[in-house]
Amino acid sequence: MRPEIRKLLREGQQGRPFVIMEEHLLGLPEPIRRYLQWAGVVGKEAIRTVRLKQKGFLRMKEGQKWLPLTAEQYFTTSPPGFVWHARVRPLPFLNISVTDRFVNSHGRLQAKLSSLISMADAKGPEVDQGELLRYLAEMIWFPTAWLSQYIEWKEIDEHSAQTILRHASLTVAAMLHFDERGQVVQITAERYREEDGKFILRPWSGQVEDYREVGGMMIPMKAEVSWHLESGDFTCFRAEITEIEYNL
Repeated sequence: MRPEIRKLLREGQQGRPFVIMEEHLLGLPEPIRRYLQWAGVVGKEAIRTVRLKQKGFLRMKEGQKWLPLTAEQYFTTSPPGFVWHARVRPLPFLNISVTDRFVNSHGRLQAKLSSLISMADAKGPEVDQGELLRYLAEMIWFPTAWLSQYIEWKEIDEHSAQTILRHASLTVAAMLHFDERGQVVQITAERYREEDGKFILRPWSGQVEDYREVGGMMIPMKAEVSWHLESGDFTCFRAEITEIEYNL
């Protein structure tokens, strides 16, 4: 295990364990309260750390072919943080290692060819925002975190609610969209995208499906991420969870 992951998990285990009760849901917008009850968070220990594995496909530009990947990811909920490490294989004998992270209130994306040659190293305020927004959307995989002290809610209507995450000097927001059953099916937001060396806010969304029971809670096992550009929708990531465990 990488030193930064060990440090992340150590910090995430410092919070005191507690069990989610019905009263924790009081005052929430109706669709999120209904969703959390359906997801089964009541009576469960609050999730502090997460480890998951994924398999899927990635592409960086419109028109690019899909590249297979496998990934392992670690999360903490207090403070918010994650490290995502993926192996992308453009050819059977070639691999690209990608590390995406939000640690110590900062984001960073690095990519290396054969783990040696740097292909990308993005950081700065726009990357901080983007990585914390990614974290906010991926809380769908550890749903007790929607009750975190870092989260605020705004009711929109019976099928949507806005969630706001404040951490350190950063604030990000996203919309959760619910179907008739109360499941979250889509998460939408404005996220910075690098275009020709500049970061521009663009509409961004994650579609989730295939809910299954894990640890007594319902979480989606499949996800698809897209940018909504002037030229049309561009789907850049498709993956499914192959393993997940909580409170390591």
